[in-house]
Amino acid sequence: MSDQSPSWGTTAPTAQLHHPSEELRAALGTVRAEVAKAVVGQDAAVSGLVIALLCRGHVLLEGVPGVAKTLLVRALSAALDLQTKRVQFTPDLMPGDVTGSLVYDARTAEFSFREGPVFTNLLLADEINRTPPKTQASLLEAMEERQVSIDGTPRPLPDPFLVIATQNPVEYEGTYTLPEAQLDRFLLKLVLPLPERDEEIEVLSRHAAGFDPRDLAGAGLRPVATADMLARARAEVARVQVAPEVLGYAVDVCRATRRSPSLSLGVSPRGATALLATSRAWAWLSGRGYVTPDDVKALAHPTLRHRVQLRPEAELEGVSTESVLDTVLASVAVPR
Repeated sequence: MSDQSPSWGTTAPTAQLHHPSEELRAALGTVRAEVAKAVVGQDAAVSGLVIALLCRGHVLLEGVPGVAKTLLVRALSAALDLQTKRVQFTPDLMPGDVTGSLVYDARTAEFSFREGPVFTNLLLADEINRTPPKTQASLLEAMEERQVSIDGTPRPLPDPFLVIATQNPVEYEGTYTLPEAQLDRFLLKLVLPLPERDEEIEVLSRHAAGFDPRDLAGAGLRPVATADMLARARAEVARVQVAPEVLGYAVDVCRATRRSPSLSLGVSPRGATALLATSRAWAWLSGRGYVTPDDVKALAHPTLRHRVQLRPEAELEGVSTESVLDTVLASVAVPR
């Protein structure tokens, strides 16, 4: 499932699970069609977001302004009947603005907790790299523990809970680099490309016909899956088998990044477990009860690209993270 690869459901399943759940797979498959009513293209991004929900992971969306990052999240929440909230990350945003805070009530002379926008199913953290590290760090507990602690009291977040953070690749002025510890908390980094010419014509045609991106109901979007379906699908994904040879292949790919002369930081063991999780979800969505090396290859770029760091000299030579990962994948022997 690279950024240019087809979404699940485009080919016939090669094998079935011992406990078939075609209804669940079909329901999640129609999510793509529903989102397409509002967003043209970006099938790979929709696939990635569904994989993240199946893996209980979080997603970093990167793309230039105007490629429908926010619209994509709103359309996904409508298709899955999930609650979504948006936070515009700015330099003056405080941690309590995200997590919530204790508020003094003069009538009762007591403090009461006022929930922040993090108490939702899909949290859209817009332009996350525009806020200082202290506020960025306020999301770490929520992303890892799925709870927030206020005044020593842990408060659980809804299930499912998914942070979808966006950042622009071109606007570096006034931004704060995300620390490696936070980048590692994101299951996937999805890159939203600019649309092809025919896709851009379709976007303009829809707007000319009266499409309003603020009125998704008017565009005909309807819920086609629920949180309960996601929970049942997660149970199915957990039963997907992984042969020892495929496990070894995933580990070898991650270890090869640590030996790459172009990288100062390779993939950690957390990244290896993330690659295993996303590969299992992709195999299940593809209709198989087992993971193949091709599944690992398909998810390597979106799962690993934000977990490695180029050496300064490699950047000066114009080497990209994507080309390094391509070289790593080509260097690791694929088990038969």
